[in-house]
Amino acid sequence: MKKFALVMGASGELGESISRTLAASGWSLYLHWNTARPTELASHLRDAYPHLEFIEVHADFAVPGAADRLAGQIYGVSCVVVASGHALVKMLTDTSDDEMEKLWMVHVKNPLSAIRQLAPKFQQHPSSYIVFISSIWGETGASMETAYSAVKGAQLAFVKAYAKEMAYSGTRVNAVAPGFIMTKMNSGFSPDELESLREDIPLGFGKPQDVADAVQFLVSGKADYITGQTLRVNGGWHM
Repeated sequence: MKKFALVMGASGELGESISRTLAASGWSLYLHWNTARPTELASHLRDAYPHLEFIEVHADFAVPGAADRLAGQIYGVSCVVVASGHALVKMLTDTSDDEMEKLWMVHVKNPLSAIRQLAPKFQQHPSSYIVFISSIWGETGASMETAYSAVKGAQLAFVKAYAKEMAYSGTRVNAVAPGFIMTKMNSGFSPDELESLREDIPLGFGKPQDVADAVQFLVSGKADYITGQTLRVNGGWHM
């Protein structure tokens, strides 16, 4: 029987790397997207792994009802990776209610609602997995990213609570908290700013593959005695 994973945010750099890594380890995938359809990624995966299935599913997590739309497209799943989201760099006094609401909807409300609706499908499998891609700022907080830090912290609190709730059914619930990963999201930094940041991180900057490898470990079956935990992938930036 094929094993299916849902990757929320598969069209982003982290989501794409996670999708490629999971496919290479034998997972069929639901590739969730919003603004950029992962057509090229899906085509590549179908060519590389013709014995697996790769299904593109669309839902805009910034609007109400998106979780219903997404869950209605999923027919069987034993793994959910929440890699969807967006950053917001602003002082709290400059952050609008609409911006805060969008952060909450995208990072917390719709992912949790989708998981709630998909959870009964996990019970068809002896082991199932949920992994949130949170952030170092969910643990330590970041000035100028207060609202973003808050929703990332909410993800980590959910992981701890839901891990206890779902342990009886064999569902492992964990998070990966990346530090500074070189993606397009960080392209706005100047060379001097990047160098200053690099000096603060013992192992330097990370790559999307570093996050993907952490996710693959958590859902591989080799980490089945790990639940409710946050795996820090930050090069020693925060210990």
